[in-house]
Amino acid sequence: MSLRESPFPNCFVEGLHAVGWGLILPCFWFLDRLIAVCMSTSLERTQRHEQECYLHPLKVFFGFILFLALFLVTAPLAFLGFLLWAPLQAARRPFSYHQGPPSRLAPAEEGERKLGFEAGANKATFGFATANLCLLPDGIARFNNLGHTQRRATAIGRSIVQGVNRPHIRIFVDSPSSCGTLSPSSSLLPGPSTTSPASYGATDPACQPPPQSYSDEDQAGGAVPTTTPPLKPSDSNYVVNVPCDDIEESSHSPAPVINTNHNSNQQDRKGHRNPPRALRTQGVAQRVQAGPEDVPWEVSSLFPANVDILCLEEVFDKRAAVKLTNTLGPLFNHILYDVGVYACHPPGSCSSFKFFNSGLFLASRYPVLEAQYHCFPNGRGEDALAAKGLLSAKVLVGQNQKEEKLVGYFNCTHLHAPEGEGEIRCEQLNMLTKWIQEFQATNSKHDEVVVFDVLSGDFNFDNCSPDDSLEQKHSLFEEYRDPCRAGPGQEKPWVIGTLLEQPTLYHEDVRTPENLQRTLEREELRKQYISSPVALDGCPMVYPELGQPWVGRRIDYILYRESSISKHCRTEIEEFTFVTQLAGLTDHIPVGLRLNVFLDSDTAQSE
Repeated sequence: MSLRESPFPNCFVEGLHAVGWGLILPCFWFLDRLIAVCMSTSLERTQRHEQECYLHPLKVFFGFILFLALFLVTAPLAFLGFLLWAPLQAARRPFSYHQGPPSRLAPAEEGERKLGFEAGANKATFGFATANLCLLPDGIARFNNLGHTQRRATAIGRSIVQGVNRPHIRIFVDSPSSCGTLSPSSSLLPGPSTTSPASYGATDPACQPPPQSYSDEDQAGGAVPTTTPPLKPSDSNYVVNVPCDDIEESSHSPAPVINTNHNSNQQDRKGHRNPPRALRTQGVAQRVQAGPEDVPWEVSSLFPANVDILCLEEVFDKRAAVKLTNTLGPLFNHILYDVGVYACHPPGSCSSFKFFNSGLFLASRYPVLEAQYHCFPNGRGEDALAAKGLLSAKVLVGQNQKEEKLVGYFNCTHLHAPEGEGEIRCEQLNMLTKWIQEFQATNSKHDEVVVFDVLSGDFNFDNCSPDDSLEQKHSLFEEYRDPCRAGPGQEKPWVIGTLLEQPTLYHEDVRTPENLQRTLEREELRKQYISSPVALDGCPMVYPELGQPWVGRRIDYILYRESSISKHCRTEIEEFTFVTQLAGLTDHIPVGLRLNVFLDSDTAQSE
């Protein structure tokens, strides 16, 4: 049984809610513009300085007067709307559900249900990604040096579709001295004349997003980075063999087809051969595994291809959430948005009033069978104004020959933000661990095979800051595996960090996906733009330790668990990705994880 799309039990209650919100919205919008007209991003200040524009003070003065007057005029209507809107929150389910038309993605859906176990194969690959988008109302987003929320929402949606809706290409080098899987550039994608419709994750031509063309105003607002044209989907996986028996000779030969750098990796560890120079200079870097416990990784200017489930945080603005839903809907048929509670929580209590929802947004290619949301009750300060919490979902990914459903569990969260309040985050980790166990115990069935259990989101603590030592030792990391973690307080040497410094978001080195990718590849540049670890209050910190690489704050996580999946399954990480495609659109670096799942041969046989 599928979920009900509307968060309200009937049309009458939904209509009353729409009327109440309609009365509130004008006043809310004028207040938002009142704040926004007084706040400028660093990009806007730079542009005014370059253009020698001296009219901005007049714009601020008259804009402030205008929006203040409009705010005061509409405030009485907003108060009446609030009296109607607030009580209805007790009848609202804490999320909205969007289900796209099955006919538009029928071939892809069929490919998804087969789960990659065609012809008796016992392996399937799942793609996950998470990103914090800072889609707050425009006036508030500007405190984070990000503006133009609605434009950014549209650009972000198109960027995600561009990256996800493309083939997944794997390159193998036919050389004993430099063998391994290479990350491809987009120029390796077969041309339109040689490709066939995608067997996995494709959309109809009518569903394809239009080419990214933006006005000068959009560029001036800093909402749109320079990106490559959208890629058309083709086969979901390609294998390209690259002979490289004579590296020196290849460096003098004509340039091969590979000519753009969309994916890279810099695992320059002691004792391992660097990628061949010819391949490096042509934009493809080698992924080398240092041992059986290491993780293949890359820095990519595109989102990973064929992501199955996408978790987004800080999608607080309702209009931005609708824009994302409309853009991602043709690719991800099942979307949970507007997640969280409003007004008094718990209902009837005035101790905690929620002005914003949780900001969580979940997009899935697979049908959502069950979903549940919990609100953290211990938020403080500005975080108490938002309904941060945990969203748990159970998705259907297929069915085997024994008519057992193949299902997966996906959980996304956003923890308490202020630094120095690790006790609150630890309490929230305790709560989400309990809630996940309860959700899975309540919704598990004997005729189901669980193939993955993933937890992702913005945890607001890292694994290298002394100030976060309490969270780093939490028992959650004994249950869920973190691909980037070497131990409590110790990251793996290749980890980059995911939190960008807000004052430098529009510097040339990090303003476009390609520039940010090149910056992340160089440690001396990363130090300038990635947030540094946080020291304990009053304690000096020497970082990094002698002989250790510099690692920035990684607060965005994708974790997976094996103890809760079926005994017939085992998992293996195929790739971990740091994504730069949203450069200039958010202050976080998205991350992706491709997870291989192996099933027993009798379990893997699909209908």
